[in-house]
Amino acid sequence: MNRRDSSSSGALPRVALTTGEPAGIGPDICLALAGVPLNCRPVLLADRDLLERRARQLGKAVALTEYDPGRTPPKGALEVLSLPLNAPVTAGRLDPDNGDYVLALLDRAVSGCLAGEFSALVTAPLHKGVIARAALPRAPGFSGHTEYLAQQTRTRRVVMMLAGDTERGHADGTLRVALASTHLPLKDVAAAVTRESLTETLEILCRELRAKYGFSSPRILVAGMNPHAGEEGHMGREELEVISPVLETLRQRGDMTLIGPLPADTLFTPPILAQGDAVLAMYHDQGLAPLKYATFGRGVNVTLGLPLIRTSVDHGTALPLAGSGKANAGSLFAAIAEARRMMDFVSVSAR
Repeated sequence: MNRRDSSSSGALPRVALTTGEPAGIGPDICLALAGVPLNCRPVLLADRDLLERRARQLGKAVALTEYDPGRTPPKGALEVLSLPLNAPVTAGRLDPDNGDYVLALLDRAVSGCLAGEFSALVTAPLHKGVIARAALPRAPGFSGHTEYLAQQTRTRRVVMMLAGDTERGHADGTLRVALASTHLPLKDVAAAVTRESLTETLEILCRELRAKYGFSSPRILVAGMNPHAGEEGHMGREELEVISPVLETLRQRGDMTLIGPLPADTLFTPPILAQGDAVLAMYHDQGLAPLKYATFGRGVNVTLGLPLIRTSVDHGTALPLAGSGKANAGSLFAAIAEARRMMDFVSVSAR
C-alpha cells in the first residue's frame, strides 16, 4: 500500500466523534482521549454538561473547550460540539426520550462530513432497542448505525466490515470480515442473500478494498451459508443456487480473486486466512463471533460504500460499566487510528 507520511500533512484533519448512547460507556471512552496525542483533531459531539458530569463521576480532570473550526483548541483540551440532551441522564439507565438526541449527533456529524468540515466519522456505541422504542419518524424500524447512515446519505447499499490486528489474520496481519447481511433474525438470512444483493456486496467490498486499503486485486474468502458449505446440496442449496453462480460470474471479470464458498467452521484457520485479504460471511454471527474472539478490544467496525469514511468501536453500550471507570477505550483508539489510515490512503489515491 502506498500511504502518505502524515507527519508532512500540515494541519491535522478534523474527525467527528459521536459519543452515542448517553447512559452507556460512550461518554466514558471518549473522555479517555483527553491529553492523548492523536494524529488527528477529534471533535466530540455530545451534550457538554453530560461530559462534565460524567468526568466528575469518573474522577477525571478533563479540559473541555467549545468547538470552533477556525481556532486551534488549547493543548490537551477536548473539543466539544455541544448538542442538548432531551432528558436527564443516569449512567446505566436507558431513556427513550434521548433517542432523538443520539440521532441528532449522527445527523450533525454526517452533514459535516459531506460538507468537508470533517474528514471522517467515528462512532461510539448506541443502543438499538432504545432508539427503536422511541419510534422516531426519521428512523422507522431502526436497526443500527450502518443502516441509518446509509439512509441519511441516500446510499442504496453499504457493507459492514469489522477489522482487527491479530497474529491469526490475513497475510498482512489484519483480520477483515465483511457481512452479506447485517442485523437480521437468523430465520430471515437465506431469503435476504440473493444473487443481486451478493453481487452488489462483493462489488462494494472489492471497490473499497482498492480505494481505501490499496489492494489492487483483492482476494476474498467467501463463506458458505450452510454447514459444510451445503455439502453439494445435502445441507442446503444456497451455495449451489446463489453463492457459487455469483462467484463464477464475478470471477470472469478478472479484477478480483474470489475463493469459495468455503465451510465457515474451517475458514477462520490460519492456513486459509493467509490466502485472502478479507472474508465475506453470510450473516452476522457467522463472521463476527470468530473475529471478536480474536480481536475484541482492538477491533474496528467500518462501513464500506458510504460517501464518507466511517469507523466505530467493536462493542456495545456496556450499560453496567457506565460511570464505573472500568470501560476499556482500546477499540475507540483503534477506530480513530483506522479512520486516519484510511484518510491518508484516500488522499494519496485522489492525487
